[in-house]
Amino acid sequence: MEVNVVGVWHLTQLLMPLLRRSAAGRIVNVSSGAGSHQDPRFGMAARSGLAPAYGISKAAVNALTTSLAAELAGSGILINAVCPGLTATWPGAEKMGARPARVSAQGVVWAATLPSGGPSGGFFRDGQPLEW
Repeated sequence: MEVNVVGVWHLTQLLMPLLRRSAAGRIVNVSSGAGSHQDPRFGMAARSGLAPAYGISKAAVNALTTSLAAELAGSGILINAVCPGLTATWPGAEKMGARPARVSAQGVVWAATLPSGGPSGGFFRDGQPLEW
């Protein structure tokens, strides 16, 4: 919780003055399907209780994203949570079906470069909405 939620909140608050001065402020919170009830592979119900603290922390990131989007409505700052999917960030991960980091990063880049009027307060993977 300290890293995944409190750290995200503190960093966002520290950067808020710069974001407010920006012509196109964007906040992308890296979340996970583990923070969803609906994700069929990684969601809370699908993991049979494995790593509950991680899933709960990512659900909290999604909630923080929604809350900040409401606070920032009309400011021009867009904030979204993005699940990069299972990503090969350790040796052997691709053998488990993990995607290369360059593929997973595309969804984060998509959210960071949304045009004005784009979605805010959403939860996405590969530019597509995810249900919580």
